Amino acid sequence: MKVWMVRGGKSGEQEMVSLEKGLSCIGFYEVPDLSCAPTEGAVRKLVEQTYPHATKAAVSNFLGQLYAFAHRMEKGDVILMPLRSEPQIGLGRVAGPYEYRTDLGEIHHTREVEWIRPDVPRTQFKQDLLYALGPKTICQVRPDNILDRIKALLDGKPDPGGKAPEPANGPGEVIDVEELARDQIRAYVQGNFKGHELSRLVDAVLQGEGYVTHLSPPGPDGGVDILARRGALGLDGPKLCVQVKSSSSPVDVTVFRALQGTIATFKAEEGLLVSWGGFNQAVRKEARLSFFTVRLWDADDLLEAIQRNYERLPEELQNELPVKRIWALVLHE
Repeated sequence: MKVWMVRGGKSGEQEMVSLEKGLSCIGFYEVPDLSCAPTEGAVRKLVEQTYPHATKAAVSNFLGQLYAFAHRMEKGDVILMPLRSEPQIGLGRVAGPYEYRTDLGEIHHTREVEWIRPDVPRTQFKQDLLYALGPKTICQVRPDNILDRIKALLDGKPDPGGKAPEPANGPGEVIDVEELARDQIRAYVQGNFKGHELSRLVDAVLQGEGYVTHLSPPGPDGGVDILARRGALGLDGPKLCVQVKSSSSPVDVTVFRALQGTIATFKAEEGLLVSWGGFNQAVRKEARLSFFTVRLWDADDLLEAIQRNYERLPEELQNELPVKRIWALVLHE
């Protein structure tokens, strides 16, 4: 059994189709049916015909990915799909052969997949495994003890870790510095802001956004961690109830519905549910019905809010969460 990373498009445009239809989909829209090219030489010829101006390095890069997806991948192999839309990774097994489809719009190159855990939070993966995923659309993942680690994740447990692997990037390939840095910050926040400490961090971020807040003390909170309102005295604008969950597992609809009940109890108009482990699909679907009253923040949303308000955070918190803004050249594969 092999383990593969297959991304659902540079911007995540194929993720929804993949999860809803039980598929793994890749781009390369212009490349014709790969089932007609059973050898590496035949795939290379298709790539050269499709991209006549591509460099030799680019042709070799595309060849390796396309040949792997169409011919090296086998039924029973594991697929990891890092999501762009959520700080999560879909985890499934290949359930069928390569198929060239013409009924999915621009999407043609597909494989049937059984998505066993479609919404595993990135925080359940050790940093070395995240680094091993690399920037490509498709690559084989080879960290130490990979099968035991994947089995644990499939069973609903966190990644047990292993020896530091060689990164998926080959010579001359680029590293997604932004994603690597974000993963490092996620791991740091998860390790240093657990339980009530995460509520304290969210409270400071909301103050940076211009809210006057009341943070519940540690212990039972009566269904609300933070009460917030705008204005100098906190008497302007809609009343906001905030619930914060620091668990690394996605929350379900019971937590979402509990917040709705809390909003009614406190006679508030708006709610914010912050879940470090993200949300399962049932929560996302139900939240759409409450779009005008409830907002969801996952780990990435919170990190964006922290970056947006970092200079306005108390000095004490800045010392506890030491980050800085950097500039990096945008490199393309």
